[in-house]
Amino acid sequence: MDYEKMLEEAYSQLPPETFKHERLEIPKPICTVLGSRTIFQNFGNICDILNRDPRHLMRFLSREMATAGAIEGGRIIFQGKFEPATLERLVRRYLDEFVMCPVCKRPDTKIAKEKRLHFLVCSACGARSPIKRI
Repeated sequence: MDYEKMLEEAYSQLPPETFKHERLEIPKPICTVLGSRTIFQNFGNICDILNRDPRHLMRFLSREMATAGAIEGGRIIFQGKFEPATLERLVRRYLDEFVMCPVCKRPDTKIAKEKRLHFLVCSACGARSPIKRI
């Protein structure tokens, strides 16, 4: 048999999950609604995975949901009732705007501040992209 045919046969026998390689997997938000408050239980875990300051993500979420929030340990408490799907959508938007490099699409970034400007600096490709303030 030809090497190319053997390789194709080997690839065809592998499960499709093998070919997906997403390095950054964010867990779904675990939320509890108590009265008129929403408790985002795994907030600290998500901040650790994103490698971002919890206060930065909290400001983003508070601004987008137009409500107040307070960090308590590894969780955050928002004023108002919010669905987990809403929080998940907003965390994805935060990921796209403030974590993923717009040049190489990798999550190996950090936020750097120079004077009054904020930049997303990628350690994988070296790109520096301006980001808006929260």
